[in-house]
Amino acid sequence: MSSVNGLRKLEQMDKMAKVIARGKHFVGRNRRDKLHGSLVGHNQFLYRVDLNWASGIELTPDSSRDHHEMVISKAGHIYVLTNDFRNNILILDPSGELIDTWTLGLEAAHGLTISHSEDEEMLFITDYKTQTVYKTTLWGQILMRIRAPEFLDIYSGSSAYLPTGTAVSKNGDVYVADGYGSSYIIQYDVEGRYISHFGGRGEDEESVNSSHGIAIDSRGAEQTLLVTSREDACIKRFTLCGDYIESINIPGAYMCRPVIHGENLYAAVCWSDKLYAPNTGFVTILNRDNVVVSNPGGIGPEYVDGKVRKLRQEVPLFSHCHDVCVDNDENVYVCEWNASGRLPVKLVRLH
Repeated sequence: MSSVNGLRKLEQMDKMAKVIARGKHFVGRNRRDKLHGSLVGHNQFLYRVDLNWASGIELTPDSSRDHHEMVISKAGHIYVLTNDFRNNILILDPSGELIDTWTLGLEAAHGLTISHSEDEEMLFITDYKTQTVYKTTLWGQILMRIRAPEFLDIYSGSSAYLPTGTAVSKNGDVYVADGYGSSYIIQYDVEGRYISHFGGRGEDEESVNSSHGIAIDSRGAEQTLLVTSREDACIKRFTLCGDYIESINIPGAYMCRPVIHGENLYAAVCWSDKLYAPNTGFVTILNRDNVVVSNPGGIGPEYVDGKVRKLRQEVPLFSHCHDVCVDNDENVYVCEWNASGRLPVKLVRLH
């Protein structure tokens, strides 16, 4: 596996992207601060911007800290994953107060999934530097590790393995997205035993180009798997066995991972209009019919001949959105990569 070279290239790209974006961060900060209290969104999905949410949290200053993904527990606590080895997990309440922090000492913690059962809740943390998925309790006790699948022929040559996230089905199967590596999806059982793999880079409809994010969709009669093909500005749907079902194309929206809440799909858009365009993030929201209904921070959705027109950022509220989570009051929390260490922003839903 050529993951060492792949990791080195990824780290170099990350540093370069932050250098390019840094100047624009400072230029746009005053404009962004003026957006506190403003309204964003479209149709029935309107929000008031709260830039002061979590502003009272005191962490060691680190402009390179990224807040990669978030989940909400049954108790309503918001778990924020960072790549700061001193504080991999921040636990906040909906008012923005810091409840606690803990760490696994990871420098490339990227993916965070919560698994709910009747008796307990578990976290799945994906770190691409260690090439490992860590199953933990809500307080950081490691229960299982899923390491790099070196036994698979697909990784015997020059293909890199740099996992970015997971999804967990109701039977406990774990799906690992190799988003920064070769874009395969690898399925394991509840004990971490390999079952199958699918996806991978290519031009076919079942191929995935940058499987950056992944989620289980339980809105239908049977669960399905949603995978972002980020370089294609697309989300692809598969059966839980890996059979391709459909593509959901959203031109101009280079999304990180799909998040299902109620009947709707939410996704953080890292770049818009053009792939890798710096400081162009926003949030997109789709209904159950895969229709874009709102784009907080972006232009309004417009359809021509049944297809949504190319999307882009409209207001400079976000730099590079990396994930969202939605609470029971329909408020949306947005965390970012490459945003000078800024803590997540809260969008308060107007009803």
